Amino acid sequence: MQQTNQLAERARSVLRYDLPASLVVFLVALPLSLGIAVASGAPVLAGIIAAIVGGIVVGALGGSPLQVSGPAAGLTVVVAGLISQFGWAVTCAITVGAGVLQVLFGLSRVARAALAISPVVVHAMLAGIGVTIALQQVHVLLGGSSNSSAWANISELPAQLVSAHWPAVLLGLLVIITLVGWRWVPAPVNKVPAPLVAIVGVTALSVLAPFDVSRIQIDESLIDALALPSLPDGNWAAFAGGILTIALIASVESLLSAVSVDRMHNGPRTNFDREMIGQGTANMVSGAIGGLPVTGVIVRSSTNVAAGARSRASAIMHGVWVLAFAVPFAGLAQMIPTAALAGLLIMIGLRLVNRAHIETARLTGDLAVYLITILSVVFLNLLEGVAIGLVLAIALTVWRVVRTKIHAEPAGEDDWLVTIEGSCTFLSLPKLTKTLATVPADADATVELSVDFIDHAAHQAIEDWCRQHRAAGNNVELHDLGAVEMDSAVLGPPIRNFTPFDKRSGVVPWNSWQPQGTPSVLHGLAAYHRRTAPVLRPHMQDLTDSQNPETLFLTCADSRVVPNVITSSGPGDLFTVRNVGNIIPAGQVDESIEAAIAFAVDKLDVSSIVVCGHSSCGAMTAMLGGTDVGDKHLESWLAHGDTSLEAFDEGRHPVALSAAEAGFGTVDQLSMVNIAVQVQTLQAHPVARRVNVIGLFYDIASAGVLRVTPTHVETLADAA
Repeated sequence: MQQTNQLAERARSVLRYDLPASLVVFLVALPLSLGIAVASGAPVLAGIIAAIVGGIVVGALGGSPLQVSGPAAGLTVVVAGLISQFGWAVTCAITVGAGVLQVLFGLSRVARAALAISPVVVHAMLAGIGVTIALQQVHVLLGGSSNSSAWANISELPAQLVSAHWPAVLLGLLVIITLVGWRWVPAPVNKVPAPLVAIVGVTALSVLAPFDVSRIQIDESLIDALALPSLPDGNWAAFAGGILTIALIASVESLLSAVSVDRMHNGPRTNFDREMIGQGTANMVSGAIGGLPVTGVIVRSSTNVAAGARSRASAIMHGVWVLAFAVPFAGLAQMIPTAALAGLLIMIGLRLVNRAHIETARLTGDLAVYLITILSVVFLNLLEGVAIGLVLAIALTVWRVVRTKIHAEPAGEDDWLVTIEGSCTFLSLPKLTKTLATVPADADATVELSVDFIDHAAHQAIEDWCRQHRAAGNNVELHDLGAVEMDSAVLGPPIRNFTPFDKRSGVVPWNSWQPQGTPSVLHGLAAYHRRTAPVLRPHMQDLTDSQNPETLFLTCADSRVVPNVITSSGPGDLFTVRNVGNIIPAGQVDESIEAAIAFAVDKLDVSSIVVCGHSSCGAMTAMLGGTDVGDKHLESWLAHGDTSLEAFDEGRHPVALSAAEAGFGTVDQLSMVNIAVQVQTLQAHPVARRVNVIGLFYDIASAGVLRVTPTHVETLADAA
């Protein structure tokens, strides 16, 4: 009975969500499949075959439930080159071989390794392919034919413009205008896919006008288009290279697309090895019956997610709809003007040059890698371009990893400070020795070492300099501030390590870097003046004459609660008030707290007030009678918490019940109820009620923060 109910629920979900989504994806896939086949120089119906196989086979066998596969623009340049070199039948055999290789990738469980390729190189590769497609299709839109060389397409463009066939140009431009402008079409009309509207609309116009333009040539039905692959007569090295190229590009593109799709929904995550097996099986089938190579396609996949798909049934049904259309109606494609598909392909190519990818490359310092890879793909070839991009990306990464910041500056009349940060290796020796040589021979020195890696060569250079400088009668102090100490370089093979704290931030616990029994406050102040003050000084100078905090932060005096760490804030952001138990006495009886609220709201114009309690609170434990207060002043103060204790009502308060469901004990439940009561007190306060009041609970064990309202407890993700 339960199994029957599950099947019925599954069927309802498919009919409600996956069926409508599959129809939308089908409408997007149909014109794109035709255009990609034309751009590849393959038989037009090869794109339809690949769409059918990609939808049904990968949809059923793949590891990404919502990814939709089919022919992709990213392989058009490669496929076009293979067809030119080997012919169509051998290219189909290459597709089968690539599929076998992909299945082996999946079975050997190395699929995830493809994600190690730098995304900037993959994005640049796709952008280079997009530029190449656009350059080729501009000639087709102008009524001519494209060249295989980007240089030839550019150099012959002026002559092509002079001899342009303007009816074809008009139709192609109408497609481009439709695709660009469709985003501004009001709902619900804009729910119809723009490529379908553009191609169908321009084709209808070309038939009704009528326009004397070239159209797609289809000399056979879908059944007749099915073709067997064949092996080449020779040149086996190039044949094997083609298999490897198709397999690698299709795999990387499919896996990156699957990663992107995972970010778009909250359902099951991708099984990458299974996805490789599904993609490989689809390529074996597609190549065996005369179809283009298949990959995961982000355009169709994102459309699938946006249309509300919930399972792989959507991708499978989209393939069925393509098949159902193509068998009786494939001949209708002969009415489509080649210039219309050229306009569609130009837009596909230009959209591969993703503005967000360029901005990301600029922000991350990878723009040079991005641009050089694009130029190499466009003007050399795909493999050489990707290889150049990978070498540059690896070289840039190595340079960043081994780069060391070394600086020496006066720290007083006869004192110098030398700071060494990063990864200190033999590659740093030229800069290291040069910087150390700038320290005057008669000056005392402090060397601060903040490194995550140091090798024996760097250790030896620093030791030699310290010994020589001390021999000259100077004092040299060496401070290990990073995760790796200098002596580790001679205690064994050097290792890379990272510290959970930034020792220059001022929030690192004393016991993590100071020897036992040292005067912590004085040592901490000295470290502050050496490390933190110089970094903080420019910001503090802006706060010299005034403060402009955004929030009044009322919290417990407990030493484990550090407001600026919890809120990722700095000087000038929080106006902080602390007391035992984060209590705001009702009735405005505490002048200190009342003065703080009035000053923060009326004078500093804060926009919010936060009440922050915490787990294992000693004040809450005392209020529950768990400890002897033993002091009349503390006992008098905690009496202001009686309101919270009464509201707690032995765990019957809604907040306490919510906290109990989350697994918190009695003390923490009372702490959360206390927060809720203080929030209500502030919301009724004549001054505080003018701003937003927020309750927070800091769980010390997990270092997590929860939102507390007057009625329940929620995670910050739920609250957002």
